[in-house]
Amino acid sequence: MTSVLVLGSANADLVVEVARRPGGGETVLGGDTVVMPGGKGANTAVAAARVGASVDLLGAVGSDQYGELLRSSLASSGVRTAFVRTSARPTGIAYITVTPDGENSIVVAPGANGDVAPSDVDGVSPDGVSVLVCSLEVPVPTVEHGVAWAARHGVRPVLNLSPVAPLSPSTLALLDPLIVNEHEAAQLAPTFEALLDLGPRSAVVTLGARGAAVVTRDGVVEVPAPAVTPVDTTGAGDAFAGALAARLAAGDQLVEAARYAARVAATSVTRAGAQPSYPAAADVLP
Repeated sequence: MTSVLVLGSANADLVVEVARRPGGGETVLGGDTVVMPGGKGANTAVAAARVGASVDLLGAVGSDQYGELLRSSLASSGVRTAFVRTSARPTGIAYITVTPDGENSIVVAPGANGDVAPSDVDGVSPDGVSVLVCSLEVPVPTVEHGVAWAARHGVRPVLNLSPVAPLSPSTLALLDPLIVNEHEAAQLAPTFEALLDLGPRSAVVTLGARGAAVVTRDGVVEVPAPAVTPVDTTGAGDAFAGALAARLAAGDQLVEAARYAARVAATSVTRAGAQPSYPAAADVLP
């Protein structure tokens, strides 16, 4: 039985601390490279599992050391990997620079993530799945197929539209909710309320240290996040998406789920890395 199915990427994060980001044509010395498990899909799955959800990841990795790292990290966090395929392409890699204020810049080489196909979705039984949560580091046609698959089988489709990519109106109309950060929201619509004009049944806008805004036909409700001193914001949005999916699968209403997810994301930024920073339920800040 599965409560949450995550359709998305699995990457190795190659992280280096820098005093500042380089400009064009400039070289900046950084610290030692740290290799950590990441990828929006894998991150979301681990975050959901850590707070108690039953989770499967649907994705792909290469037959290399980074693929082994990811499978091990997922398994140790309680994420099932029966639907993680081994591709002939290399495991995806995210190259991440982190500045002293905890902010990050990321370049992603998708690798095996580009091989995740609609046929992979069709190989999953919907029995017991209550929430499908997707992100866009895998091919858009596969995500759209997954959302349609979810709706057809009575599974709640949630999509973290990151990175932003065009989606068909039929896909947008099925989302409940569409998750974006405030920068992505500004690219899509002039106001938070106008996000619903794109078609989704609901939307959640993550606001960083300020928490999140839940957008429904009834209006906008802002939920706060605990005040913290950030160490590393890498993967905070994925922590939010995973925790939100976990609570929706457990039966929470959207505002209640977002309130909890904001606390999980805030907890995660007080620790280094993406997956290694995600808290167990007992460690989530009040």
